[in-house]
Amino acid sequence: MSRTPVYFVSHGGPNVMFETEHPAYLQLQKIGREITQKVRPRAVVVFSAHWQAGRDKVEVNEAEVTNLIYDYYGFPDHYYKVQYPNVGSKDLAQKVLGLLKNAGIEAEGVKRGLDHGVFAPFTCMFRPDENPLGVPLVQVSLFGNEDPDKHYALGAALQSLRDENILIVGSGMAVHNLRDMRIAMMSGQEMPYAKVFDKELKKAVTETSTAEERKKAMRELLWHKSARPAHPTFEHLLPVHIAAGAAGEDKAKQLFTFTEMSFSWAQYRFGDIPAASAAEVKA
Repeated sequence: MSRTPVYFVSHGGPNVMFETEHPAYLQLQKIGREITQKVRPRAVVVFSAHWQAGRDKVEVNEAEVTNLIYDYYGFPDHYYKVQYPNVGSKDLAQKVLGLLKNAGIEAEGVKRGLDHGVFAPFTCMFRPDENPLGVPLVQVSLFGNEDPDKHYALGAALQSLRDENILIVGSGMAVHNLRDMRIAMMSGQEMPYAKVFDKELKKAVTETSTAEERKKAMRELLWHKSARPAHPTFEHLLPVHIAAGAAGEDKAKQLFTFTEMSFSWAQYRFGDIPAASAAEVKA
């Protein structure tokens, strides 16, 4: 069996679940079908921008029955009644903890619900009535710091899971500036840094020859003049560093990008879908 690919998805806000004609919603559906129909993982490990643990420690959700965390405010009542069917796996959580500890990463098992960085995009990708995922799901936190190399190493520590048909997903946003959203909405103009940083991210992720070169490019990406305007804080960017670390030497492909206001919805896949199915997908 070939290694599973690794994905980075830009997840947006909870409204993505209801804006069914939005280009990002349609693309998330496409990625979801690729995963269920062609990758067919036996479990998923996911990192969300909305869970950060200690500065030098990560946390792993060991709960097998997981509720949702409605970690947003100001939305209509039905946003707080969304349900996403999921089940955890204590065995997989223990395996993740073991791999992290073997890599010298301090990690702790906890019981926690799924935040919208997981259930919002997964509701689009794996709609229960159309394309259910149907496998155990374990969420892992980010570090509570902005160190790109530590997050790259976090992904690298779990790379071997891919040999066991376990899918790794990083969930964040390619560009994410909530502070400027109102300005962009009122002006009707996209913020100029959105496309600039989106292109720089693509270059760092896809245009490097080796894993070490990609790691260096992605570290230096945080120093680019457009980085802080695009990400006043880096937690929505760092899941792509985790995904790249888990990818190892596998090449990356941008599956989709779409910039609007002060955001980018770029989506990436690292590695290939299983060879037997590759001919069926023409991205």
